[in-house]
Amino acid sequence: MSPVTRGQDRPIFVIGCPRSGTTLLQLMLHSHPRIAVPPETRFLVPAYYSRRKYGDMRLPGNRRALAEWIATGRETKFRELGLDRAGYVAEATEGPGSLGSVIGTVFRDYAARFGKPRWGDKRPSYFKHVDILLRLFPDAQFVHLIRDGRDCVASLKEMPWYHLSSFHAMANWAEAIDFGRRTAARLPAGSYHELRYEDLTAEPERELQRLCGFLGEEYDPAMCEPRHVAEVAVPAHKVWHSNTHGEVTTARSGSWSQRLDPWEISLCETVLGERLTTAGYALSGAPRAPKEQVNAYKTVAAKRRGARWKKLNRDRVNRLREPGPVAALLTEGQRRLAGLPVPVGVTPAGTCG
Repeated sequence: MSPVTRGQDRPIFVIGCPRSGTTLLQLMLHSHPRIAVPPETRFLVPAYYSRRKYGDMRLPGNRRALAEWIATGRETKFRELGLDRAGYVAEATEGPGSLGSVIGTVFRDYAARFGKPRWGDKRPSYFKHVDILLRLFPDAQFVHLIRDGRDCVASLKEMPWYHLSSFHAMANWAEAIDFGRRTAARLPAGSYHELRYEDLTAEPERELQRLCGFLGEEYDPAMCEPRHVAEVAVPAHKVWHSNTHGEVTTARSGSWSQRLDPWEISLCETVLGERLTTAGYALSGAPRAPKEQVNAYKTVAAKRRGARWKKLNRDRVNRLREPGPVAALLTEGQRRLAGLPVPVGVTPAGTCG
């Protein structure tokens, strides 16, 4: 276990395939006395891709325009954070002149609402945007939660908001696994931690102690009772997260055998088999899927990969003409990486206050 670091304020991002248990992990982290992780928002990645529209964040008027969109936009979900809109806009306008600072101020304010010094953010699709998150928050830590791909596919099929095919669900899980492994190889030491949903629900204290060691925080037993914060950190309209209001349970692990059709089990194990076994999941021995289904999966995966590369290449071009500073300047680590002094009153990590 890593030593506990006093004054730790690095952002924490929870990533993983949708329906892999990231909401449960969000609540466990939010139960920690020093960490706040809000309900899912919808402004971070769109704000990054719209950065040319808002211009140089060193100009207060541009910071105000972006902050007002975050605070009032119909799709940003700012209203679910319980923050004062005018107060946030004013703080972001008066704060450091960078894109990440305007965005990060939302999460810092959310943590302050609970009297906590450290914030996290959870959105499963962030696994596709780790590079962007590091540009915005260069001192970030990433926690990748992995769940049996067959359970993820089964759960996605049942969601009212998921309208794609089982082929897409399988490709989504494969992408999450692949992105996670590539990310782990690229990130600096102490920036990436991986754990399995099945282990987290079976041995929550053990897994959360390991996670806290990675984060540089003291483990707190309240993390094993996340249901106590579910009403605060999970919006009531998200009925598909109703399980988070109960005890931590292993009841859903392995339920794919009853929830998937036989052809889906065969296809999962044919196209995801190597990834499943590498992650520690045993195969059922289902017969190999027919060629036409395998080809249909490969077609879907290729289209998803092509769309992702197009967006990545557009962003590479945009990076050549940045409208202003991107990296946040809110934490000790961010300011040190930018060559700026730590403000008076901030206790350097690893020292006593």
